[in-house]
Amino acid sequence: MATALTSHLSEESLALALDSFRSALGSEAVIAGEDELREFRDPFAFAASDDYTASAVLMPETVDEIQQIVRIANEHKVPLWTHATGMNNGYGGPAPRLKGSVIVSLRRMNRVLEIDEDSAFAVVEPGVRWFDLYDALRAGGHRLMVSVPDLGWGSVVGNALENGATYLPTGSDMAAACGMEVVLPSGEVLRTGMGAMPGNRAWHVYKRSLGPSLDTLFMQSNFGIVTKMGVWLMPYPECYMPLWLRVWNDDDLPALVETLRALMIERTIENVPQVWNTIASASVLSSRSAWYEGEEPIPDGRIDEMARELEVGRWMMRFALYGDEAVVDHRFRKVKEAFGRIPGAEVWGEKHSPDAFAELENPHERVQAGVPNLDINQMTGWYGGEEGGHIGFSPVARLTGPDAVALRDLIRGLVEQRARLDYAAVLIPTNARSFIHVTMVIFDTKNEAEVRRAYDTSRLLVSECAKHGYGEYRAHLDFMDLAAEQYSFGDRAYMRFVETIKDAVDPNGILSPGKQGIWPRSLREPAEA
Repeated sequence: MATALTSHLSEESLALALDSFRSALGSEAVIAGEDELREFRDPFAFAASDDYTASAVLMPETVDEIQQIVRIANEHKVPLWTHATGMNNGYGGPAPRLKGSVIVSLRRMNRVLEIDEDSAFAVVEPGVRWFDLYDALRAGGHRLMVSVPDLGWGSVVGNALENGATYLPTGSDMAAACGMEVVLPSGEVLRTGMGAMPGNRAWHVYKRSLGPSLDTLFMQSNFGIVTKMGVWLMPYPECYMPLWLRVWNDDDLPALVETLRALMIERTIENVPQVWNTIASASVLSSRSAWYEGEEPIPDGRIDEMARELEVGRWMMRFALYGDEAVVDHRFRKVKEAFGRIPGAEVWGEKHSPDAFAELENPHERVQAGVPNLDINQMTGWYGGEEGGHIGFSPVARLTGPDAVALRDLIRGLVEQRARLDYAAVLIPTNARSFIHVTMVIFDTKNEAEVRRAYDTSRLLVSECAKHGYGEYRAHLDFMDLAAEQYSFGDRAYMRFVETIKDAVDPNGILSPGKQGIWPRSLREPAEA
């Protein structure tokens, strides 16, 4: 797929469009300087890479300004690439899929519009970060929790639109979003669900529609620009008990997963756990050089030593219980009994009241209490320190022991043999029946050869995992097309259907061309153009 701007937009047309954008938004809301644009590159690309770069960035503040942007883009056939706060790191960050696109950054649309204590929901604009919503809840004295991801710098809306994981019970199956407002490529404003009825009071509390439900059509797609969204919150529980499970053998993984599935299906565990391998845990707590100086992947014997010295085991799971203290105590007994059947497995944790959430020392325990932070971000420094980076390769599988082992062995083999990098994995059961195998392909961005091996191996992982029935739930810019190609049932029936929608709602192909492999007619294969 060609990515050059010159294939469809001249410099003259771009200049005219930028003049129009400045007239509509004001000069301060249009960024076109080379130095300023560096902030909007993939933060983990090597320095000389210019594959996914923007020609300008627009910073609207209102829905009306977004409508004007869309009108101008249609007039001049300018490709736009929308992000909320642009913190989609590991998948391309703020960068556009199509080189030369004009980024629409929604960072300035950062208002918390509503917090409803009784029905436990909020309404936010796309520039609202997890930190912002958390602060608004605290400032208003609301006894409500928001289900947050591991890093609090991202957008509440943006994370939902990428199907990003969060970890409270309300985050199960990425189901916290409810009711959107969307600017379509035509400039029309659409409200999903009950919001399609003027004045409907159930917009942010009922997730379906009269007729087809459209919310998920705007997730991982390029059909519109979401300008506000409802998000469900969780009342403070009487008791919160963050828990840890540690096993000492790599081959304890299948028993761990089988036990976890049973506990989740019966709803003893209701939040979204994470299962970390030793390398992933070590990357948060230390740097690689503290453990191994060799260029080859760290051998198993040394990993066992790391597991013992750091006390993280070969696999370590974080999870939590919430509710009345008597209920939490009962569920904890069931959890200990179930995992106690795995030889050598250990389960522990402490109970806390809501007043203690913000003061918890462990960042993982704060995340599961709905307190956003950035402490886990240091894992990208495993190889390159401050200039470390990573690619997220994230296939989905059934939550079974055999599936967990199959992905572990396949992915570890390719990462170690082809990329010559350490295998860092976090398994995230986003519901009781499936999990995402988040592979952290970590590298030193200063080492171009290492970066290229990481990207080449990630592309190979896409095709090799698909041969075994595992597809990505979310893809990096560099292999969005390849990931989408794996969903080929019925002679690409799914993608052909999606392309039909794209061509109907966005005939000029202006919104986020190439997002998750969805290209407008003018940029698809020449035979289709």
